[in-house]
Amino acid sequence: MPSSTDPSIDTITEGGRVTQVGEGQEAEESSPPVVTFGAPAVGEVLAERYELVEHINNDSAGRLVWRGVDVVLRRPVAVVLRYPGGDSATEMLQAAVAASRVIHPNLVGVYDAIDEADRAYVVREWVDGQSLRELVTADGPLDPAHATAIGSAVASALAAVHATGMVHGNVHPGTVMISDDGRVVLADARTDGADSQENDLRAVGGVLYFALTGHWPHGEAPLHGATAGHGRAALPDAVRDAGGAIAAPRQVRAGVPAYLDDLTMDLLDPEMAPPSSDVLSAELNRLDVPADEHFLEQAGPLRFTADPGEEPSPLAAAGGRKVALGIAGLLAVALVGLLIGISALGDDKDPGKEPVAQPTSSAPAGGTTAPAAPVRKLNIQDVRIIDPESRDRAEVRNAEKVIDGDPNEGWETASYRNNGKFGGLKKGMGIWIDLGAPHTVKSIKATLSSTGASAELRAGKGEYPSSSSGDKALVAAYTERIGQPFEDHDGTTMVFDGFNPEAKYQYLLFWITELPEKDGGGGWKLGVQELTVEGS
Repeated sequence: MPSSTDPSIDTITEGGRVTQVGEGQEAEESSPPVVTFGAPAVGEVLAERYELVEHINNDSAGRLVWRGVDVVLRRPVAVVLRYPGGDSATEMLQAAVAASRVIHPNLVGVYDAIDEADRAYVVREWVDGQSLRELVTADGPLDPAHATAIGSAVASALAAVHATGMVHGNVHPGTVMISDDGRVVLADARTDGADSQENDLRAVGGVLYFALTGHWPHGEAPLHGATAGHGRAALPDAVRDAGGAIAAPRQVRAGVPAYLDDLTMDLLDPEMAPPSSDVLSAELNRLDVPADEHFLEQAGPLRFTADPGEEPSPLAAAGGRKVALGIAGLLAVALVGLLIGISALGDDKDPGKEPVAQPTSSAPAGGTTAPAAPVRKLNIQDVRIIDPESRDRAEVRNAEKVIDGDPNEGWETASYRNNGKFGGLKKGMGIWIDLGAPHTVKSIKATLSSTGASAELRAGKGEYPSSSSGDKALVAAYTERIGQPFEDHDGTTMVFDGFNPEAKYQYLLFWITELPEKDGGGGWKLGVQELTVEGS
């Protein structure tokens, strides 16, 4: 039985470390002590096997949670008792029996379930540790790697449960436990028939959102029909816009990778069907990386890489390729400098040659002018699809494909009817670009899927995203148009240039104003295959 670190549950301290055990989501701060006739006592042995060592807490459903010892196997256990047994304990016993059939390293082990008429009890694994709820509440949001690892463990546990046709029905930060040795386990399954496998999967999105932001995306309302106990109601609600829509994790906190942000929001979107639990588990497991590895950049967003021979993560293109290109560029510059130096030395040693005049820069009297920085391809640190009038979460996915170096794959809009101005449904949408630091921009090239699109480039001065503004606020703030606009562009490559050489930009918005008609008709649509920025 994993420990539940909800402050609404009484705790005990062992050796300076708090150890807790909670039983189900009904435990509440205001729950009065439960007094029952013939209540168990320290030292009592149940079923001639389970010795009660210490009473941990009572919950509002009338259950008593004890720390015990299996005297046969000599291992610690958690014992959850309910008075009386019989019909009133049916749900608890059924849940225990169902959970005992699934053996998985990320599920709490259930050892026994006994009904003695006057009382019933479940014997479970004892886990020393804390819940995700208390971990985030005490230490703040987790880094993306740790959040991914926890989401992967929960999805893996659900995949095992769902493979049997069952439902967990009680996934939230209070039932996700992290043991002292780092193991992640999911506890307190329910079998009251009020839930579904789809709701289990959407709850994984809630767990990821909480781990990344410290906010619970479901507010104080019960999750999928469950009571808002077990400390859930006390969690801070997600940041919301005027319409009540929650802000994406990247709008709450910088450094969340685009792919993880999109996955989390898709799981929370009731309009999008979630993947099966085994598919979700496989995807999160592929992204599950240790937080202390070398590819975690402390000063920037998380970059996922793969071992040699493995398929690269969708996020690898946002970091690995750029790092490789940067190193290659530096090596090329170093090689050119070396060759020039060797050539110059050779010329000096040849007595038959006239000295070659070296280029100089003119400067005003009394001072020198530093040479202009060379123009180079700038690393795009982050990209995001901006859609202030979003109606389809699928349309804002795959932003990372526009900077992966592969012109054969990119991001594309949905297909719109009636006209190329997004069917009259929106004024436009685009791609937000973060260069990581202010740069002088020489040109921006957009490689498109077809001809006939219209777009413009805008600049922003403030940091984005913020915790209190979304896409609408960003578009309203990014009003400075730079470079030349493209109206009815007749090519598949747009190049914006003519920038102010004295200006520096970190945040840019490639804003699409009109879509081209698809070949053969049938709608209007555009794909952006690649974005390239040059400057210094």
